[in-house]
Amino acid sequence: MLDVRELTPEAFAPYGQVIAPLRTGGQGAETRYDAEASASEAKLLLGNGEPRLWIMHLPHVGLGFSRIARHRRVTQCLGSLGGKEWLIGVAPPGNLGDDARPRVEDIAAFRVPGDRLIKLHVATWHAGPHFVYDECLFVNLENLDTNRRDFQGVPLSVECRYRL
Repeated sequence: MLDVRELTPEAFAPYGQVIAPLRTGGQGAETRYDAEASASEAKLLLGNGEPRLWIMHLPHVGLGFSRIARHRRVTQCLGSLGGKEWLIGVAPPGNLGDDARPRVEDIAAFRVPGDRLIKLHVATWHAGPHFVYDECLFVNLENLDTNRRDFQGVPLSVECRYRL
């Protein structure tokens, strides 16, 4: 059983970044916020292929997993549409080799509020998104060939389940 953690930038830092809403004045409005100087801006790596921004329509797949995957060439950004909260299991990137796999005890679980996105570091292991709804829509930013040429999935020795 995985205890579900609160999604804070500090707690999620080993796995990626939290992208929170940023109040602005609208297009062309003057603000004091400088995106180029802000440490909270998501650090994206999309140069190892053609970026793909798409909306995933997922059915409910349950609240457990026995496989975990990662992408070694690209950061991935995920967030639900419609304000629905969701869950994700993650483990640090570690060894980049083809035979690498995370230790089950290194997997952490997070509840992602419906008004947040996450950016996964390159090679962060992840399982999800998972949710309690019949279906959910997710915005997904990765590369066009991520699931074909940059997907390393491995089985886990046990099934991990979220403790809600």
